Amino acid sequence: MNRRTREARTGSRTRTGTGIRGALAATAAALLLGGCAGNAPAAPPAPAPSASPLPATAPTPQGLLLTADFGADTVSFVDPERGTVASVTVGRAPYGLAVGADGRAWVATAEGVAVVDTRTRVRVARIPYRTDTGPVTDGEYRGGGMGIALSPDGAHAYVGVNVPGTTGVLEVLDTAGGEITGVVPVGRRPFDVDVSADGAEVYVTGHDSFDVTAVATGSLRPRRIEVAPYGTEGGLASWLKPHYAVVRPSDGQLLLPFEGERLAVVDPRTGRTRIEPMTADTHQHGAAVTADGRILVVGTGAVRPGDGKGPSLTVRSPDGAERVHPLQGPHEDVAVSRDGRTAYVSGGFTRDGYWNGITVVDLDTGATRRLAAGTRPLGIAVL
Repeated sequence: MNRRTREARTGSRTRTGTGIRGALAATAAALLLGGCAGNAPAAPPAPAPSASPLPATAPTPQGLLLTADFGADTVSFVDPERGTVASVTVGRAPYGLAVGADGRAWVATAEGVAVVDTRTRVRVARIPYRTDTGPVTDGEYRGGGMGIALSPDGAHAYVGVNVPGTTGVLEVLDTAGGEITGVVPVGRRPFDVDVSADGAEVYVTGHDSFDVTAVATGSLRPRRIEVAPYGTEGGLASWLKPHYAVVRPSDGQLLLPFEGERLAVVDPRTGRTRIEPMTADTHQHGAAVTADGRILVVGTGAVRPGDGKGPSLTVRSPDGAERVHPLQGPHEDVAVSRDGRTAYVSGGFTRDGYWNGITVVDLDTGATRRLAAGTRPLGIAVL
């Protein structure tokens, strides 16, 4: 029985005793209430940029990556061999992004949803939120858009909007008209947004409320599903919270990784959760799924020194077998090439320890290389 299995009985990481538990809760609260890895390992410096700028009039080549540069108010176009080749200003502190089949990227910023034509590398619009999120600021706890996803037909963008100090909302955007058409209450700090394969439901992961909100796209009626395999003790000061989810292609189940130890498998129809073991033993953030059902999960490192392993990328097969690839320094999110053979892991990270680059992982051999790209890149997609 490992340490988190013992701690799960009380919903806390603390070993024993209310005094220790209270001290750790106070420490976590001091880390701005609800933060993640407070002692993240420092990342080695990224390699120096080597890419030549892409001429402004040149069309965007196939196969580039797009990153949301949380530290630079831009999205960057990244050659996966050479690094950043162009950047476009989109708005303050961009977080998540989604790219449609028409080549438009929808970027969740603190100021609104920016729309970028990725073929010409031009921001064509920025649509303000309907919800008041307070002053426009930077940082992990800033108000504004976080997770974002597109409906399968591209007709709607769904953005999770953080409202500091209270519960968040899901704003529904008509992509043809470029306007917000619906607002739905969801959990606190909506890190991630996912859509079912048939487009009938949207799933919003509430980091600070230990839940997923399932929203029917027809009625916009929300249903809260608690997802807390370690319990909810500690509330905002806990770090054992959900971050990112994926929808499993084979059956539509939601998969949420926790701590490199537990995979919460949620049936969105019944709200029931079962737990499967994981092996990386690391605080986990971004996740992606391949067409053949493999899950890729980003490990950011031990929450406290000696309490878990370092940063990694877990590749989990449908049968539950896992390969864990070590990474240098914390990372945040992951995208996978269309052939499913290469992963691109963004180095931005929502807390200390971020770096300005991407780690490229060969999923066949496990070989990794670091690539200078963007400025604190969080969201990432393959164009």
